[in-house]
Amino acid sequence: MTDFLPLIQADWPAPANIHAVVTTRSGGVSVSPWDSLNLGAHVGDDPVHVAENRQLLQAALRKTDCCETPQWLNQVHGTVVVEAEPDAGKRALLAPDADAVGTDKSGIPCVVMTADCLPVFFCDRKGSRVAVAHAGWRGLCDGVLEATLKTFADPADVLAWLGPAIGPEKFEVGEEVRAAFVAKDAAAVAAFVPGTRAGHWLADIYALARLRLQEAGVGSVYGGGFCTVTDSERFFSYRRDGRTGRMASVIWINP
Repeated sequence: MTDFLPLIQADWPAPANIHAVVTTRSGGVSVSPWDSLNLGAHVGDDPVHVAENRQLLQAALRKTDCCETPQWLNQVHGTVVVEAEPDAGKRALLAPDADAVGTDKSGIPCVVMTADCLPVFFCDRKGSRVAVAHAGWRGLCDGVLEATLKTFADPADVLAWLGPAIGPEKFEVGEEVRAAFVAKDAAAVAAFVPGTRAGHWLADIYALARLRLQEAGVGSVYGGGFCTVTDSERFFSYRRDGRTGRMASVIWINP
């Protein structure tokens, strides 16, 4: 087992005790098409390989004093937010059905998995609370970010960072997706441009997330600019490959 994983550090002015990273597809033991650091137990990969990849991640986190096992979720493209539990990773079969997780306790890694959907990190300016949300288009439209913000005392005191997701030049959607967002907020129309097929649109999931966060009172939003589809060296992409692995977005409060 390697003692090194190539991790993407969230580039935001979070307090020094807040750590947020995103795994890449490199550094694990899974074979094609899940090569190599697949952390998803639900995508057809060998469970032994997934377990070893998760151990690799946990070993990397422990080097930063992140002592607990990660809180994994059974993601359902909804808006449920749960509190992370100590040693939750030891009870992986009981992972809660949820798409966001947060904590105000130190040392507990909060995790969501993605392969085109948008991971969004949250923390308050005091470094006393963190959360991470999995925002596919349905969850984003239905309010998973707003639901996550409700676990903080004041949205104006929250920082957010947008992690790797499908880029605006590759996220082609049908009219029903555009209509759903515009029905929630007319300003969302600016996040869509005509697609390559009639009745389809290219959606900017980063712009949609920024709009929802700003409307909810978050004035400090960072990140974006990735594209999981085009950056095949670093990222898994369901839109690109279909059968593929999952990256993890992890945030925690250092003890």
